[in-house]
Amino acid sequence: MPLPWQPGAELWEGRLLSAVSLGGGPRPPRVPGTIYFSGKRRDTGRGAPSCGQRRLRPPLAAPEVSRKETAAQQPVGRRRTEGRRRRAPRDAEASGGGRPGVPGSCKGSKMRRFLRPGHDPARERLKRDLFQFNKTVEHGFPHQPSALGYSPSLHILAIGTRSGAVKLYGAPGVEFMGLHRENNAVVQIHFLPGQCQLVTLLDDNSLHLWSLKVKGGVSELQEDESFMLRGPPGAAPSATQITVVLPHSSRELLYLGTESGNVFVVQLPAFRTLEDRTISPDAVLQRLPEEARQRRVFEMVEALQEHPRDPHQILIGYSRGLVVIWDLRGSRVLCHFLSSQQLENVCWQRDGRLIVSCHSDGSYHQWPVSTDAQPPEPLRSHVPYGPFPCKAITKIFWLTTRQGSPFTIFQGGMPRASYGDRHCISVIHNDQQTAFDFTSRVIDFTVLAEADPAAAFDDPYALVVLAEEELVVIDLQTAGWPLVQPPYLASLHCSAITCSHHVSNIPLKLWERIIAAGSRQNTHFSTMEWPIDGGTSLAPAPPQRDLLLTGHEDGTVRFWDASGVCLRLLYKLSTVRVFLTDTDPNENLSAQGEDEWPPLRKVGSFDPYSDDPRLGIQKIFLCKYSGYLAVAGTAGQVLVLELNDEEAEHTVEQVEADLLQDQEGYRWKGHERLCARPGPVRFEPGFQPFVLVQCQPPAVVTSLALHSEWRLVAFGTSHGFGLFDHQQRRQVFVKCTLHPSDQLALEGPLSRVKSLKKSLRQSFRRIRRSRVSSRKRRPAGPPGEVPEGSSRAERTGLQNMELAPVQRKIEARSAEDSFTGFVRTLYFADTYLRDSSRHCPSLWAGTNGGAVYAFALRVPPAERRMDELVRAEQAKEIQLMHRAPIVGILVLDGHSVPLPEPLEVAHDLSKSPDMQGSHQLLVVSEEQFKVFTLPKVSAKLKLKLTALEGSRVRRVSVAHFGSCRVEDYGEHHLAVLTNLGDVQVVSVPLLKPQVRYSCIRREDVSGIASCVFTKYGQGFYLISPSEFERFSLSTKWLVEPRCLVDSAETKNHSCPRNGSGPEKALGRARNSGSQSDGEERRPSPVMEHALLNDERVLKEIQSTLEGDRGSYGDWRSQRVAVRYSLSNGGAE
Repeated sequence: MPLPWQPGAELWEGRLLSAVSLGGGPRPPRVPGTIYFSGKRRDTGRGAPSCGQRRLRPPLAAPEVSRKETAAQQPVGRRRTEGRRRRAPRDAEASGGGRPGVPGSCKGSKMRRFLRPGHDPARERLKRDLFQFNKTVEHGFPHQPSALGYSPSLHILAIGTRSGAVKLYGAPGVEFMGLHRENNAVVQIHFLPGQCQLVTLLDDNSLHLWSLKVKGGVSELQEDESFMLRGPPGAAPSATQITVVLPHSSRELLYLGTESGNVFVVQLPAFRTLEDRTISPDAVLQRLPEEARQRRVFEMVEALQEHPRDPHQILIGYSRGLVVIWDLRGSRVLCHFLSSQQLENVCWQRDGRLIVSCHSDGSYHQWPVSTDAQPPEPLRSHVPYGPFPCKAITKIFWLTTRQGSPFTIFQGGMPRASYGDRHCISVIHNDQQTAFDFTSRVIDFTVLAEADPAAAFDDPYALVVLAEEELVVIDLQTAGWPLVQPPYLASLHCSAITCSHHVSNIPLKLWERIIAAGSRQNTHFSTMEWPIDGGTSLAPAPPQRDLLLTGHEDGTVRFWDASGVCLRLLYKLSTVRVFLTDTDPNENLSAQGEDEWPPLRKVGSFDPYSDDPRLGIQKIFLCKYSGYLAVAGTAGQVLVLELNDEEAEHTVEQVEADLLQDQEGYRWKGHERLCARPGPVRFEPGFQPFVLVQCQPPAVVTSLALHSEWRLVAFGTSHGFGLFDHQQRRQVFVKCTLHPSDQLALEGPLSRVKSLKKSLRQSFRRIRRSRVSSRKRRPAGPPGEVPEGSSRAERTGLQNMELAPVQRKIEARSAEDSFTGFVRTLYFADTYLRDSSRHCPSLWAGTNGGAVYAFALRVPPAERRMDELVRAEQAKEIQLMHRAPIVGILVLDGHSVPLPEPLEVAHDLSKSPDMQGSHQLLVVSEEQFKVFTLPKVSAKLKLKLTALEGSRVRRVSVAHFGSCRVEDYGEHHLAVLTNLGDVQVVSVPLLKPQVRYSCIRREDVSGIASCVFTKYGQGFYLISPSEFERFSLSTKWLVEPRCLVDSAETKNHSCPRNGSGPEKALGRARNSGSQSDGEERRPSPVMEHALLNDERVLKEIQSTLEGDRGSYGDWRSQRVAVRYSLSNGGAE
């Protein structure tokens, strides 16, 4: 029999209070004609109760489990809605759905019964206009590059990585990415002559053919074919192990040199082996003179080169020193050369009359090409850095010029004893010789020269070097051979990234001042336009200017232009000059004496070494309206800087903030503070520090806030927080939040002293939590929105498996847990704190132990600002019962809109906040969202995020989501990132979950810790130490590459002009196309970079970022179709 509706049953915050939920006994049988799903039941008509009755299904678990626990396993955002559905019969009269006074009349509730829980069709349509998840572009330098390729006809550069990724770059904004099915390292990349095709060779000896195809007006990179060279049955693996790939100018053939000395011929595009054209060592040996046959000259093929004038001749170089010119039509040897040294590589002069070979002893030889029977002697044999033993020259270019003297460019050849560990590429021209010394290993290099095959001279104009950690381009036409500043492929990790900060919609004046300061730092760069300019960017110019600021381990802050597809360095700020370090800030490490040999010259920006780990930047806060910048570091230093367009010399005022002033019995066991430089310090134009606040103890600064209108800066550490008036240069107050049990907070991040008791306790807690979570962890799905149906099925399955479902997996924290005084967030607000009749400035602080402190501030008016002191008094203190760390604090005005930024209203960029209605306080902890009324601070709403899956909030930020259909419509919501790698959008102030997407792998702890949100629904996170992945949650604000590469386009083969440098080239590329506003955007594919299954990758980032420690998983991601039908629908 169905259970009747109990009139006394009420649903209050998810708990059913009735005799049904409190009763015992076995689970009742299912009622025929009833559909059960997701813990609920709908009637089909047979045996249905009257309209005044509702059947209730008891919990699936034991009878004593409350309905609240069962409700926790329903999909997020549905619980409160279902409570309203269950109260529908009681509210039928009020809703107008039935006849007044008749309980059985509930026509409205009948109609609502067939809707999904919480389903509102109009709201669902609006959500589709507001929210859409896309991974759009990868900024930075590819991690672990392994191969380099260049197309002289397309002016496109290709980089392959050890994880199997292929990235193509042309003009600024022209980017493509492909991913092999196998995560094998890319060994070689070769473009087919004059075609939008390239061939890649992997370390598993497989060949892959890629094409740039035009679809829908944009180019897409697709893999067409793959091929594995097979030998005869029983042959050794070396017989087909490919060492050299030569794409023939006929565009139909590939010549493959192998370790066995064979040269195989493969027909394109089908990868069909032409066995009758194979050039075997025996065939070559039979056609050599008698004196050459007596030597063991055949081993692996080291070089394959096509004759620059005759496509029927190819040059074959063998490792034992034999070089032959093979006639393809007559299958004979036209000429051969013998060397006593092991061959490394060969280069053919443009007219085909000279061959230059390089060898393992650090020498290179010049051979004249003739048809005489006698083997010619080399015209010249030269050891550039002899006479002492030298390392091998692995690659060489011999390039002719109109001036007569050729360029000789080679890799290696340095003296073995003294400079054998250097990574050098030498350039020799006329009487000038320079050995460019790179700070990381050189992967490969190429020279950009005249691309027209009919030209008489090479006339090289740029040297492109792919190092392990950066791409360096050198101008060969300007005296001194300066570097060309790259508009993309920036070395983000030139010093390890420790924090990041994003600022949207920068005012034009501030933008120009930052660029002007940066241009003075770039005077050593060449004025040559960026030479790799293939393809056309169709993305429109960004409508606004965005900055991404990155803090680094060496004490520098870098300002990046994050407005569009290219992440370009604008300005670099160094804080090292403020402190005394072991190195002189004026010392030029790249200085080289004129008479020193070899003539080394340091190039590149990658510098992994830090003078002092205490210099590391931990927090950044920039006010875009006033130009004030606050920077905090590892040793408790807080610098306040202002923008100055002129060079200045002044003394930085220092103030000490003792956060343990009222505490006794504590002793700091960590690192010492940094010593400030006494006396005046000279600062270059840009951001210049004027005051230094030194926290004591000198612990890592964990939170930072700046209010430029009040001229106040707040800072927090693991011991407490303080407020500083940077206009009067005085401390306002400090507050110690240290708990008596917080002994670890006194050890510091650089201390080796550990508490064995606490370490064991924490280790056992982690083991216990991981065991609990492993039993109930759901499998990770593909990136994208979590389907509602699958989520419901998952929870239903878990309910069937679990006898006693629990709502919270994360145990409640006790006050004795370490680091409870750790200050996680600081927030300034002008709100009602004392009473509802008068609002005042306030400072809010949240700690790791779930405590919130509120201080009322008295800021004098502007006319008396320097005469009167800023006063502060603690007004409120909130302690959350679950003691979860506070990760965000926000105050909403009378219209439930977040308060504007300082000076935003004064610049007419935001509406004035509503100060008439009551304000609300939103406190976000790791486990829940909670809304309080102000000034009484009474709880109003809450959303528990920590449900069955045990997710915790890691990042939260307010974002504005604009509609892609209605121009002026938008909503403010919270963008949330959890420790599971999911990003969610939660409405304010009702705390209704809107959407949820899988963004970052849950094992990628470092990627989650590095994530930063923007004000318009985008985000950045590190996918490797050198790359940011950019994603978007908004349908309107989307920054993606959209580009076109056409092989039929006419290219200017001359070298690029000297102009305004990369800025001019970047602007030209961005303005090269447009897109109509009414164009419908297709969902773009996820562009996830697959990295190696190497723990070192995660550990490298983890060592420089704040965040919880976790297991190091692999970086492997799903292989996705790489298709760039992309649009730049706006910017932030």
